[in-house]
Amino acid sequence: MTKQITKPMIQLNKTTFTGYSDNHQKTNMYFDVSINQGERCAIIGASGSGKSTLLNLIAGFIFPDSGSIILDKKNHSNTKPFERPVSMLFQDNNLFNHLTVADNIGLGLQPKLKFNTQQKQQIVQTAKQVGLTDFLDKKPNQLSGGQKQRVTIARCLLREQPILLLDEPFSALDKALRLEMMQLLKQLCEEKNLTLLLVTHQPEEVQDLVNKTICIKNGEIVNVE
Repeated sequence: MTKQITKPMIQLNKTTFTGYSDNHQKTNMYFDVSINQGERCAIIGASGSGKSTLLNLIAGFIFPDSGSIILDKKNHSNTKPFERPVSMLFQDNNLFNHLTVADNIGLGLQPKLKFNTQQKQQIVQTAKQVGLTDFLDKKPNQLSGGQKQRVTIARCLLREQPILLLDEPFSALDKALRLEMMQLLKQLCEEKNLTLLLVTHQPEEVQDLVNKTICIKNGEIVNVE
């Protein structure tokens, strides 16, 4: 059996950022961590500790004050979000109620919604992967909470980026649905060898999904296991 070669997919090298809490308290954040391709990491810590800031730095929604961010061996410290090998799933599912499921998924491929034959096939195939084949012509207000989350996952997958970031995307779902989404994510990550970072307040629920836990406290990574 050929041993699979792992490579660093995400590297934050002495990366600093000055953030502010809801009460305008200044926090100096410092991240120094390396995550290999295919690793699935839970990001845990108290509210305001810097979990979402870490994801936003990797996604390119904010830029570091110093240090570097290397993604898939390229320096992305100051590149724009769409230039990065990253897809991000938010708490809000960001679906457009006037668009069909197919078009909502297709936004990950073509924002103008003008799809050629190959792109239409990609949308159908991606919908099949997440169990939405029978819902492509429906609107979001005709879907359950779990189905809506499947649409957003499909949109991320369609972008075919090697890094997937999730900021508590399932917190509004009941426990059974959250666990269902975790199993789906695990299956998709394994199939596509995705590198996953998941911010969560329920680490016990993601134990079967992740293989690494990163603990953040007061803007710094204090433990990786």
